[in-house]
Amino acid sequence: MLKKSSICLSALSALFVLTVNSSTTMATEPSSISPSFSPAWTLTEGFAQPESVKYDANRARLYVSNVQGNPPEKDGKGYLSIVSLDGKLLKKVWVQDGLNAPKGMAIVGDTLYVSDVDGLVAIDINQGKVIQRHVAKDAKFLNDVTADKNGNVYVSDMLDNTIYCLCAGKFGEWVRSPDLLSPNGLLAEDQRLVIASWGIRTQGFETTTAGHLKMVTFADQKIASLGADKPVGNLDGLEADGTGGYYATDWMVGKLFHLDAKGNAHLVMELKPGSADHAYVADQKLLVIPMMNDNEVRAWKNK
Repeated sequence: MLKKSSICLSALSALFVLTVNSSTTMATEPSSISPSFSPAWTLTEGFAQPESVKYDANRARLYVSNVQGNPPEKDGKGYLSIVSLDGKLLKKVWVQDGLNAPKGMAIVGDTLYVSDVDGLVAIDINQGKVIQRHVAKDAKFLNDVTADKNGNVYVSDMLDNTIYCLCAGKFGEWVRSPDLLSPNGLLAEDQRLVIASWGIRTQGFETTTAGHLKMVTFADQKIASLGADKPVGNLDGLEADGTGGYYATDWMVGKLFHLDAKGNAHLVMELKPGSADHAYVADQKLLVIPMMNDNEVRAWKNK
């Protein structure tokens, strides 16, 4: 089970049913310089609380993590699905054995790494089997995952202001600081880790101040805001746009933001609460977002 904390399981569960964001967001109006998307496809069957989508470039397919239950519980109900780029459900349950409430994912070679409650699970992609589990015994809510160019794998603990790393084969705390502002989405770049922060939390997942993009340099683990530290939203997913900027989702109210290289945010789309950890296939201009509350996965094309 999770380490006991002042945040109860009922508060954790509330994250996935809340439909109102109590914090103030600064970027609320579409901008003429923002990208424009048109609907591509929607899958409405086969998913159970889909939390994250990961693009496998070598195999030209998408993996979808399904929580199917209480996100912090080790109940063995979670599973991974496979979806084609044109919106076909190739396999509803691809991997389930050894998973509880899988969330963020990253790929290193032929291994898919998935965060799962208090552990980082390694899956052999060719076999479709769990081959190893790295446990962070003090973790409260492991969330997103990313990998750097050297194969190091980073995992955010949103409720403990901590980033863990599987570095040189050892899994442990990499950086911990309230300056991380409840880190959620992660994206490894050449010299730094970019973070989509949830914001300054009060009770459970409510925030007094919404989050924005943060960054941590690999060389010295220095934490800073990417651009001005203006509130953007309760940020969840974070993906590169292929041109130096980023796409980020706001889980609580359901929004998609485009952020430039300086962290300036512009609203791209109004979605639904539960818009979670998306994938962006830059060479196809395809955006895929798991709609966690609606048990569906939706895709758009950048016009």
